[in-house]
Amino acid sequence: MTVPVGSPDSPFLADAAAGWSAAYVHIPFCARLCPYCDFAVVAGRQDQTDRYVSALQSEIAMEPSWRPLDAVYVGGGTPSRLTVEQLGYILEEMRSRFGFGDRPEVSLEANPEDWTSSLADGLRRSGFNRVSLGVQSFDPQVLRSLGRMHTPEQAETAVLNARRTGFRSVNLDLIFGTPGESAASWRATVDRALNLEPDHLSLYALTVERGTDLSRAVAAGAPAPDPDRQADAYEAAKELCRAAGLVQYEVSNWARPDHGCVYNLIIWAQGEYLAFGAGAHGHRDGVRRRNVRRLDAYLEKVEGGHRPEQGAETLEEWAREQERLIIGLRRAAGVVPGWGGETLLLSSWGRRLERAGVLARKGDRLTVLQPLLGDEAARAVLALQPRER
Repeated sequence: MTVPVGSPDSPFLADAAAGWSAAYVHIPFCARLCPYCDFAVVAGRQDQTDRYVSALQSEIAMEPSWRPLDAVYVGGGTPSRLTVEQLGYILEEMRSRFGFGDRPEVSLEANPEDWTSSLADGLRRSGFNRVSLGVQSFDPQVLRSLGRMHTPEQAETAVLNARRTGFRSVNLDLIFGTPGESAASWRATVDRALNLEPDHLSLYALTVERGTDLSRAVAAGAPAPDPDRQADAYEAAKELCRAAGLVQYEVSNWARPDHGCVYNLIIWAQGEYLAFGAGAHGHRDGVRRRNVRRLDAYLEKVEGGHRPEQGAETLEEWAREQERLIIGLRRAAGVVPGWGGETLLLSSWGRRLERAGVLARKGDRLTVLQPLLGDEAARAVLALQPRER
């Protein structure tokens, strides 16, 4: 497999990705916990990074041999809390164990405040060629509300440095709908991001996840994100991205031609991917597996010579078909209807969504025309009863 060529919303790429191979590596370390985050992360445990990297290498070595990887995604947490050497050890273990495909995509999530020229140079030498920077906002007040530690200027510097260092693709993550964020502030954030000419842009609505500091604050009376304002922010960003030449290829993701994220495309196509690290989820040989979330439990299991698996499931045929539709309909390319899609179109809910202009058959594809109403399509799929193929 080579780097995807062409428009990221191409139906050909959307379908071809089902046959590609990937791996996800989770790095749980953070300088501090963001109030909205419910991922498997820890703060104040920097002294455990060497031990964790050794455990990752051991876990990778335990994985039965597989085909070469077309994409590796190192996420978190904050992978940029590790040293270049530690990240290099992880990549080398992956390369040695599985091999890499032709021109693989090798991605790293990073925070702007961690980004330095020496880090960027070292990452490129280690084989990383894509970086996703957690910018979130260019408004200082919004950054403080989100618990972020960088300044807008540090974010701009990180992007420019990644460009100079030769990263093939640079992605920016942005969050919209923070209470107190105005429409003008959000538009200024998107404009400032687009002025940096990123190859890829990911835009996410702030959500209140159970068990987070944000959820506790909202329960105590703090303002929650306003869904109507979030919808307005989303539509404004869509127009700005379109005008800047970015192509929307999934509900939350835009990219320039030739810069669709290979790892993302594999996930959305129900492709197979390995997973390593605390809380990581993988999909191989039709089985979905998840690792233990707690750092100490993960280390104890791996150091004891055991795979750190917490659970696994094999989806029945109908559940797998429902999943294919729910994930695939998030893409601009949509899905081939298949037996599940035909069932959806014949259902009362599916017919209502068609009449409302939310769901449409376009040629041999089934697509959601209004991404903000994509959850309605997902609910309709979940409500379906299986029928004979």
